[in-house]
Amino acid sequence: MSRPLTDRNAIWKERLSRNIQRLSSARSLVLEGRLTRMVGLTLEAVGCRAAIGGQCDVISSGGDIIESEVVGFSGESLYLMPTGDIRGLEQGARVVPTGRVCEAMVGEELLGRVIDGAGRPLDGKGPIHATRRRTLSGEVFNPLARSPIREPLDVGVRAINALLTVGRGQRLGLFAGSGVGKSVLLGMMTRYTNADVIVVGLIGERGREVKEFVENNLGEEGLARAVVVAVPADHAPLRRMHGAMLATSIAEYFRDQGLQVLLLMDSLTRFAQAQREIGLAINEPPATKGYPPSVFAKLPQLVERAGNGDTGKGSITAFYTVLTEGDDQNDPIADAARAILDGHIVLSRQLAESGHYPAIDIEASISRAMNDIIDRNQQQAAAAFKQLYSVYQQNRDLISVGAYQAGTDERIDAAVEAMPTLRDFLRQDMHSPVPLEQSLADLKSLFPPPD
Repeated sequence: MSRPLTDRNAIWKERLSRNIQRLSSARSLVLEGRLTRMVGLTLEAVGCRAAIGGQCDVISSGGDIIESEVVGFSGESLYLMPTGDIRGLEQGARVVPTGRVCEAMVGEELLGRVIDGAGRPLDGKGPIHATRRRTLSGEVFNPLARSPIREPLDVGVRAINALLTVGRGQRLGLFAGSGVGKSVLLGMMTRYTNADVIVVGLIGERGREVKEFVENNLGEEGLARAVVVAVPADHAPLRRMHGAMLATSIAEYFRDQGLQVLLLMDSLTRFAQAQREIGLAINEPPATKGYPPSVFAKLPQLVERAGNGDTGKGSITAFYTVLTEGDDQNDPIADAARAILDGHIVLSRQLAESGHYPAIDIEASISRAMNDIIDRNQQQAAAAFKQLYSVYQQNRDLISVGAYQAGTDERIDAAVEAMPTLRDFLRQDMHSPVPLEQSLADLKSLFPPPD
């Protein structure tokens, strides 16, 4: 006599459950591997399998768990990059894939907080009870779904507002060598830009600058609507990369809530250098001045995540500082950044050394969205300003040594006469904001529109 159908179903379910348990147990035994070699910052493990970007726990003999991420593989070996301190590791340490990928903690609970590249609080204000998660790598954005840049953004800096007008949702770079005033200009825009939320990524810079930026540039009022992600230079390269990606993920979350977000990344160069360290550690061949090809693939993946969202949603206006080593504007990272950003603001060491702040080189700077968001009168006034300024700069040596005779060229005569006024227009005290309307009024007072 056959058993009832309900009994047979119960038996099949029990057998299926036992088989799943056996497979899970066997899978865990197969997946757990051992650490065989460490070269530089790279850990090599055998006996386990995991996907690129997957997380693994490396367990030392003392029981300490060191988080790591799969960055490559060869044959039966996995290449891991630790995200923290690796002291205490020894050959044969257990390597256990977790099956997870790195995620970003997002939500309104982050406002007013300072966190590290793993989302842990640094400000001593207690734990962060955020429950929402996003992947660190973000999602591919349909370019046709982006809203066009049509609205100007007031950054509080007269030279930028009038001559390099920024659009809401634009991505710009601040290009300069060390000690030329990138952080000062970034701090001015942090305080004076009109945005619902400010997300600051301090990636790979000096540790002492974190507290200075929070206290001097943001202040209590600014910090209340800001999130600061700080990963100083002494952190592991993978953690520095995660810090930049975490800041971008947090900005994406607030943009998707319909808010206007200002993303400040200091610096894009340190992000690229972190990827260079990882690429060279896993034997990726260097291509351009020591930078492997993966660096130039990672840069657009990070930058393209900023910008306007879908029609009716919010935006991310992003400023990335780019360190031009030796003031070389053709540095590989600077050259690559110029190609993928919507404009660049170049800071001049010569202007900085002469006491001219902000030290913006108007001739070398450009905003690619400017002509789409300003009227014709401002276009004509900005063009007239740049022409006079450029004429003077081209003939500066002749003028300085007295070799130029007044009356020889009308354009040079006009530039010499106007230069003191042009310099005053470009100068601005870091504690005195100049709103967009006032910036345009000042420009049009120098070059009135035709009747």
